[in-house]
Amino acid sequence: MNPTSILITGGTGFLGSALTRRLLAKQVAVTVFGRDAEKIRKQFGPGVRAATRFADLADAGAFDAVVNLAGAGIFDRYWTEPRKQILRNSRIELTQELVAWIAAASKPPVLVSGSAIGVYGDQGDSVLSETSPANADFAQQLCADWEAAALAAADHGSRVCLIRTGLVLGRGGGLLQRMLPAFRLGLGGTLGDGRQWMSWIHLEDWLAAAEAMIADPAMSGAYNATAPEPATNREFSQALAEALGRPMLLPLPAGLLKLLLGEMSALVLGSQRVKPERLLAHGFQFQYSRLKPALDAILHTS
Repeated sequence: MNPTSILITGGTGFLGSALTRRLLAKQVAVTVFGRDAEKIRKQFGPGVRAATRFADLADAGAFDAVVNLAGAGIFDRYWTEPRKQILRNSRIELTQELVAWIAAASKPPVLVSGSAIGVYGDQGDSVLSETSPANADFAQQLCADWEAAALAAADHGSRVCLIRTGLVLGRGGGLLQRMLPAFRLGLGGTLGDGRQWMSWIHLEDWLAAAEAMIADPAMSGAYNATAPEPATNREFSQALAEALGRPMLLPLPAGLLKLLLGEMSALVLGSQRVKPERLLAHGFQFQYSRLKPALDAILHTS
């Protein structure tokens, strides 16, 4: 399928904005669903339609696909109980509303719905595929419930793909945006003992995987959007320091991170050693399989 009209929820975020611009460059009509129509117009210009309610889509015609990326920032604020509820509502409730809208659509679109490798929980050194069992924690349950809400669209005729995103590396956002300031000052180091696994993916590969899920009718179900070669936190930190030509200092102790971040520290101390088994089995070709070339492409290419 060559899509001509796509709806993106969460289209002003790091991943959503990159996907929107990529689709626009291919002459695809894009509608971005978000809370602030003016922000959407300022970010993308008149070439993108903005919607803030599903009622705004009544005269939009049929969409070939919906990419569901909406959700409050998982790392933006301390995980108080009210914040946890916001994280859940912004993902699960919106996805439920989206599925209700799909159920009423004249033509059910393909649904590519966001998730994360946090769906597996903290798994230490275990190698994880899409069929691996989970270890429960808040982030794991959040992802599992988000996926369950999206899969309900299959009952209404949609082909559903779940894109279980790892740590996305790219310019202007994501993981590197948070890490670069300290590492550029020579103040970067490992988190805890550095043995926890970081399953990463270059932004270009994430975009290509999302486009494949939109276009290929043979794809459905869960896919790990991670590079074939994950790295430990120590390996990742060392590679980033070397790419910047800076030293790597002493680690931030796990106890201090738990004190500073509370329950949210599980996001940086937890370990998911994830393999993209279903993407590879499908024949997906990664542009960046290894960490050093991925970092070099981001940091040293104009």
